Amino acid sequence: MQELKDTQNEPDDRNLPIDRVGVKALRFPVEIKDKANAVQGTVATVAMAVDLPHQYKGTHMSRFVEVLNAHGPQLGVRDMSAIPGELLERLDAEKAHIVIDFPFFLSKPAPETGERGLMDYQVRFEIDATREEIDFVVTVEVPVTTLCPCSKAISARGAHNQRGVVTFAVRFEKPIWIEDLVQLVESCASSELYSLLKRPDEKAVTERAYDNPVFVEDLVRDVAAKSDAQPDIRWYRVEAENFESIHNHNAYAMIEKKGGVC
Repeated sequence: MQELKDTQNEPDDRNLPIDRVGVKALRFPVEIKDKANAVQGTVATVAMAVDLPHQYKGTHMSRFVEVLNAHGPQLGVRDMSAIPGELLERLDAEKAHIVIDFPFFLSKPAPETGERGLMDYQVRFEIDATREEIDFVVTVEVPVTTLCPCSKAISARGAHNQRGVVTFAVRFEKPIWIEDLVQLVESCASSELYSLLKRPDEKAVTERAYDNPVFVEDLVRDVAAKSDAQPDIRWYRVEAENFESIHNHNAYAMIEKKGGVC
């Protein structure tokens, strides 16, 4: 067979290293263990990258896909943790980065009737690795209901409420369940969301939100306080964004715990 030219390994004289180079938007089936000890199958969107020293023209893009496919037709969490180290070896790199985004589903009973419906939450695993250490961040995006305390205080009838989303990222000492992160966030909102509500449930959710008004400031502070009380959470960043129902802008707040980075 004729030997083919390896253009990627040719020298580059611009003296500019690249921080990250790789592949994005690669879809792949994954298996995530949930708290009920069941395995949940879902489809992830994967991004993988490594650093590139200044002397090389390019990286070998096919090797990223080879590393991913070497783990078989489905990825588990242990596979995900191993991939950055494998990229370092296959691509002779010093730093590797992988992002795995996927929807995670929970079956939730409605608060009064108990009717069950599936709620989806977007989850992200971000793993950075060098040859000496690895950093793993889990992020959950949790949709919630918030009711405005100011509106309730000044209005004779009702108060404006809206759907919001809390983006909660953590580093941890021990593995932490996705369900526990979701529950922590939902417990701080005016009300959690449900995919299926009958009339008695809608009444209960509406009244619960009215009795528990929160600003975005309240929301991030409460999530942060509960995170501080969890010994296995060593770092967090919590962001809340309300899709305001009576304004043409969104309300936003963020708290990040300092430290905790490997």
